[in-house]
Amino acid sequence: MVPPSDPAAEIVFRPIRTGNTLDVTVERLLCAIRLGVVPTGDRFPAERDLAVRLNISRLTLREAIGHLNQWGYVESRRGRRGGTFVAQPPPRPTPLDVRRDLISTGTDLEGLLTFRRCLETGVVIRLAEVGLGPEQLRLLERRLTDAETANPGDYRRCDTVLHITLARLTGSPQMAAALTDARMRVNRVMEAVPPNGGGHVDSDEQHREIVRAVENRDPEAAKRALESHLGGVEERLRSLFS
Repeated sequence: MVPPSDPAAEIVFRPIRTGNTLDVTVERLLCAIRLGVVPTGDRFPAERDLAVRLNISRLTLREAIGHLNQWGYVESRRGRRGGTFVAQPPPRPTPLDVRRDLISTGTDLEGLLTFRRCLETGVVIRLAEVGLGPEQLRLLERRLTDAETANPGDYRRCDTVLHITLARLTGSPQMAAALTDARMRVNRVMEAVPPNGGGHVDSDEQHREIVRAVENRDPEAAKRALESHLGGVEERLRSLFS
């Protein structure tokens, strides 16, 4: 399992504050599987610890695990080395599955994409305006390297961590929380998109352009780089769900 201190684990297993607690818990556990926070065959954190991290009751956690067990995503084992283990990754959702998910959350694709774009644009502009210190820049470089060297199965996790790290560097917990929630929902939509050969190379270079603009304290360049980065993904999603 990815270490508990890993940013992806912190993102997925952060306290649940709003929404239907059971539904959100199920979605968080699924996100942990999809992002590779808990890979196939590995064990989730101990029930007591996970309930505390998610800020939920152990009863709610058990009910959520029960749903995933019924769906075949996890299995429970008894004994000293027991616990909840990932049996298989969730199947790629169909466009119809995604449409149903969006409807259930009271939004649509355009609304979600607009929300994410506004948040991320605000993030990079703000960072470019105020600048970052040496330690913050080193952190961004580590996140860039993590994404560039990630294997295909781990890429989305590292990409997600990079984007949310940018939000956290604004110093605004509210911005980081809002972008984290938006990114989790966008990830669900993106899972319905077939893999794009060579797409990671383009994405890596776009990430570099965003970070360079922030380092150079150039808000306009940061905005343009981010728009270019998000634009390609948005068009692919629109073509799939139109």
